Amino acid sequence: MEGKRIESSEVYVAAMCVSILLFAPVGVSQPIPADKSQVNAWFNGIIKPVKERGNTLDPELVEAETEPRIIKVMQGGGGEFDTITKAIESVPSGNTKRVIISIGPGSYKEKIRIERNKPFITFLGDPKNMPNLTFDGTAKQYGTVDSATLITECSYFVGANLNIVNTAPKPDGKMVGAQAVALRVSGDRSAFYNCKIIGFQDTLCDDKGNHFFKDCHIRGTVDFIFGSGKSLYLNTKIFVEGDPGLTVITAQARESSSEDTGYSFVHGSISGTAKNAFLGRAWKSSPRVVYAYTEMGNVVNPAGWSHNLQPERAKTVYYGEYKCTGQGANPKTREPFVKQLPDAEAQPFLVLDYVEATKWLLPSPTVPN
Repeated sequence: MEGKRIESSEVYVAAMCVSILLFAPVGVSQPIPADKSQVNAWFNGIIKPVKERGNTLDPELVEAETEPRIIKVMQGGGGEFDTITKAIESVPSGNTKRVIISIGPGSYKEKIRIERNKPFITFLGDPKNMPNLTFDGTAKQYGTVDSATLITECSYFVGANLNIVNTAPKPDGKMVGAQAVALRVSGDRSAFYNCKIIGFQDTLCDDKGNHFFKDCHIRGTVDFIFGSGKSLYLNTKIFVEGDPGLTVITAQARESSSEDTGYSFVHGSISGTAKNAFLGRAWKSSPRVVYAYTEMGNVVNPAGWSHNLQPERAKTVYYGEYKCTGQGANPKTREPFVKQLPDAEAQPFLVLDYVEATKWLLPSPTVPN
C-alpha cells in the first residue's frame, strides 16, 4: 500500500505540473523574436486589453481601468483646459481611476510634474500631430534631476505620441550646470509609446522603477540615458549628437550586483553625427546594460564601452551584447570586460517580464473621438 501511495502522489504531482504549464499566464517566458518583422505581432499577442487578461494583471490596475476619465487639453479653446499643468491639478490626490489627458497639437512650454499620489495618468497625443512638451530648465537653476521638462513620480503612468524636449542650449564645456533633462521617470510601472525625447547632456533620467519604452526616439550627447531604473527599450532609435567632447549613451547607476536594476535595449538602432560614442560608461561601480539585436552605426566607438578611467570597475560592470549588427558592432574590437552573451545568458533580457510587464503593461492607448 505504501508503494501504491507514492505512485499516486507522483501521478498527482505530474498532473499538477502539467496544469501549471497549461494555465500559466502567457508571455512570461516568450522571448522577443529575433526577426524584427515579427515583433509587433508577438507583442500584440501578449499585451492585450484588460478584459482579455483575466487575473494576470495587478488588481488595482484592473479596477482603475474600469471607468477611465478623459480630459482634453487644447490651445485656443475646445478643451477643458489650455495647459497640461491645469489638467494635472484637476486630478485628485489618491486617484484610483485611469485619467487620460488628451493633449492637442501645439507647443506647451511648461515645467510639468506628476506627483507620487496621482497614479494612473496617461498623456496622449495624436500620432499625426504630436504635441511638443518643452521647457529650458538646467541643472544650474533646478539641480540636474529636477531640471526635467516632464517629471513623472507616479506609478502606472503612460505617455504616447509626445515630443518631450528640453530646449536649453547645448553645453559647451564651459558653462556650469548646463545639464538639462527632458524626461525624468521616477514612478514604477510606467510605459512610453512613440515618444521623442530630445536634449543634449542627461536627456532621459531613467531614475527608478520598472519602465517600458516602445517605438521611441531618444537624442543626446553624453550620459543621455542615466539613472537606476530597470527598463526595457524595444525598437528604440538612439541618435547621438556630435560633440567635441565625450559622447556616451548610457550611465546606468547600479552600485552593487545585488541591485536589481539595468537597461535592456532590443531591436533598436544607434545612429547620429557623433564620432566614437560609447554605448555606456561606468558612472557608478556596477552598471548593467545589454544591447540585443541592435543595429549599430559607425558612430559607436570600436571599443564599445568605457570603465570611466577607473580600471577596477572593469571587474564589476555588466556590459553585454547579443547578436548586434552594423559597422559599430564588431566584437573583435571590444574592451575585454564586455560580454558577447550566449543564448542562455541573454534570455532574461529578452522577455517582457524583465520589467514584470505581463502584470501591468497595457497596449498603447488610442486617441479618443
